[in-house]
Amino acid sequence: MAKKCIHFSKAFLPCAIISIALILFGIAGFFIKGINFGLDYRPGLLEEVRIAPTVLDVTYSGSSNVTLNLTNTQVEAVISGTGAENETRSFLFSENETVASLAASLNTIDGVSAVVNGAYGNTSSSALFTNSMLSNRLSAVPYRLYASGQTVVEVSEVRDALSSLGGISVQQLGTGADASFQIRMADKGAGASGADLQDTILQILENKFGADNVSVVRTDFIGSSFSRSIALQSVLLLGGAILLIWLYATIRFHWDFALGSIIALIHDALIMMTFIVWTQLEFSTMIVAAVLTIIGYSINATIVILDRERTLLPLMSDIKKFSDIIDYALTDTLSRSIITTATTMFAALSLYVFTSGNIKNFALALIVGLVSGCYSSMFISSGFIAATRKNWKSEYGIHHSLKTKAGVFDAGVSV
Repeated sequence: MAKKCIHFSKAFLPCAIISIALILFGIAGFFIKGINFGLDYRPGLLEEVRIAPTVLDVTYSGSSNVTLNLTNTQVEAVISGTGAENETRSFLFSENETVASLAASLNTIDGVSAVVNGAYGNTSSSALFTNSMLSNRLSAVPYRLYASGQTVVEVSEVRDALSSLGGISVQQLGTGADASFQIRMADKGAGASGADLQDTILQILENKFGADNVSVVRTDFIGSSFSRSIALQSVLLLGGAILLIWLYATIRFHWDFALGSIIALIHDALIMMTFIVWTQLEFSTMIVAAVLTIIGYSINATIVILDRERTLLPLMSDIKKFSDIIDYALTDTLSRSIITTATTMFAALSLYVFTSGNIKNFALALIVGLVSGCYSSMFISSGFIAATRKNWKSEYGIHHSLKTKAGVFDAGVSV
């Protein structure tokens, strides 16, 4: 009994025309609207802050120079200058387990005054950290030491506080009272320096959470040349991935199979860019990750179809048109293509519905890419291969008659 075959090949040309139109639409959008680059690809400020109380204030009133260095295991006091014996005194957390005991030890240094704030005397000394914006050289101005694990601040509170600035992204690092917040703020080109942007963010956070409760862990300012370098590296990353896939497909299959799979990958990337351009979806490293994910997904789906086509080549020598072999291969793999796409789509939809921010954008790009990947594997890649196989029998030396094999449909069926 003849195996039922769906004539996918009839849609090859219409699908190619639709895809070309969509890609041209995307190219036009690139020049009309441009790409909405995220903060990963724009110059600006990158800052990590922690919201925690000041538990210890340390001042110095002598004539020497005293600096404090905080490590994971101890506090070091380096004493130097006029009227002092140059020395380093170490106060181990294992020997000064609480903030109160550490303060008492620091007070043994001439001219140093360490005052515990509030009821934080029993706080573990190993939880202490400093503000990178403050000089660790002691003076009459209090040098603040903060303690983690005391205050729980939600990332939504930080985002709400900074929402008036615009062009800003906040991500939470860590959990609970030990969390810190990574803040990215784009340079809006108004002549503001990195210090100006930093002062603006710090002032807003101090107004929200208190001047004594905001500590800057680290600060970096990303220049325009560096942001361009990141964008170039992303393009090279995508190009390198496609090149390696092409080399693999060329070794595994014939040249036209390999080229067809690469055309499908480039098609998927361009369709996703069309969507990103016209929806003005923020282009970030998460979107690059989504594109790479779809490239991997799409080439896997394409290779399954190509492998089925290669398997049918010696079994269907009585078939005159190569597009008929492709129709049978696509029919055989149709259920697999639908099930794989549907199950992956459920996961992407769940991410889109139940998340927010960059993860939501990632999921949306995945959804578009999944549809495009399934479509291109079936119609774009196969359509290109069908167009290159006009004299496929003579090219592969197939002149023998087909022998019907168990589990394989009759080859002499009119399609």
